[in-house]
Amino acid sequence: MDYFPGDSSARSVGQRLIDVLAASDAARASVAYAKALGTAVNVAVVDVSGVLVAFLRMPGAPLHSIDIAIDKAYTAASFGLATSKWQGALQEHSQAVREGIVLRPRFVAFGGGLPILEQGLRIGGIGVSGGSEEQDEAIAQAGLKAIGLASPQP
Repeated sequence: MDYFPGDSSARSVGQRLIDVLAASDAARASVAYAKALGTAVNVAVVDVSGVLVAFLRMPGAPLHSIDIAIDKAYTAASFGLATSKWQGALQEHSQAVREGIVLRPRFVAFGGGLPILEQGLRIGGIGVSGGSEEQDEAIAQAGLKAIGLASPQP
């Protein structure tokens, strides 16, 4: 089996990542939407490896929400699943998985984290924390919409 099409000597693969300016624009658009809602939030955008690319904190956003926003983005990027979908998704797994995965550091199983897709490829994740789960997810969607990208619908 040829794992490296076109170059049998290559021992690496290319990986697409969200651009820093796109990540920044998504975060800014998310903050603008949150401001219109009257909600103070933290917004994090990570690349497909879960590394932080952009972060904004609105004045008055909860301090614990800083790490929660980052972890929502990390969870969404690492699994390619909106964090709001985990409760349902876990029902399809064994009890061991249901009880174990939620204990993993940085794993978040409530709304506000979305994978970022471009042309069907996962390039990152966005996480919002500070509002209700529904507000956080809508704010994240607004950020993605502003840069012409989307996440699978929650």
